[in-house]
Amino acid sequence: MIDDLDRIMAVMEAAFEPCWGEAWTRRQVGDLLTLPSTHYRLVGADGLPSAKDRDAAGFILTRYAVDEEELLLVAVMPHLRGRGIGTALLKLCKDDARRRGARRVFLEMRHNNPAVSVYLANGFLPLGRRSDYYRLSDGSRLDAITFGCELAFG
Repeated sequence: MIDDLDRIMAVMEAAFEPCWGEAWTRRQVGDLLTLPSTHYRLVGADGLPSAKDRDAAGFILTRYAVDEEELLLVAVMPHLRGRGIGTALLKLCKDDARRRGARRVFLEMRHNNPAVSVYLANGFLPLGRRSDYYRLSDGSRLDAITFGCELAFG
């Protein structure tokens, strides 16, 4: 049986194109998962939480602080995109954050990321832009966009 870190890394390796430099290393993810403020969810191809003995179709990795949740990573296997898995992950993220007492969820992404449509459709709004934030392997730079989603209670 593979552990959850293996399943996260399998999705990450398939989902993130190397040219953008967005994938994290196993050590980065593993170290972060040792912190009590870090949380993750794995889902199967049906968008439901994934059983330990199944391959994961997607994952989220978040960090909670005071009344905010930061969505650090979200990924879906490329061959399963367009089936609502990203939306299911964002719903889990928001539901979990709300249970932890978060009032909002933030994320940051490169400005040309096609996932923007999924974030906008799920209540995330652009809040700001960081010029030349991401550095690519060829030395060029891309802006980052910060998004936020207010969480409704009750």
